[in-house]
Amino acid sequence: MQRVNVVHTNLPYDYSRLETRKRTDKIVIHHTGNPKDDDCSAKSINTSHQQVRKWVCIGYHYVVRKDGTVEEGRPHWTKGSHALNHNSSSIGIHVCGNFEIAQPTAEQIESLAMLIGTVCHDYGIPINEETVVAHRDLMATACCGKNLYKQLDIIRGKALWYQQN
Repeated sequence: MQRVNVVHTNLPYDYSRLETRKRTDKIVIHHTGNPKDDDCSAKSINTSHQQVRKWVCIGYHYVVRKDGTVEEGRPHWTKGSHALNHNSSSIGIHVCGNFEIAQPTAEQIESLAMLIGTVCHDYGIPINEETVVAHRDLMATACCGKNLYKQLDIIRGKALWYQQN
């Protein structure tokens, strides 16, 4: 199995205020969706979520940058803050960019697929349309953007390949 390399970010927050996720049965894919196509780091998203939303820390568990780097967000074992009514059983992956107006990079697609393969392997989650979903599949939102959304079947297929090879 090919595992993704995750960059540990050592984000500043109070670990004691995070809840342990009791089950994990879904991965939820997000995008930035800011007016311009940007490449926000886990650190900058963490700062925004703490200052603007007053959350304990970044809501996502992982951040996939434009160059394909995967950064650690919220600890993988904790309850996220990324998909209302689904946080207690899912892992949130943020892919940097506004995919309503831009395309994800080839590096992002490969890293996202490898990350999904790794997480699904580690948590025993099958890779399919019910378990690897876009934020828009769970609620009324444009997230993860039309240009990333239309590639999710390809990403799931690549994730299966990375998991099996």
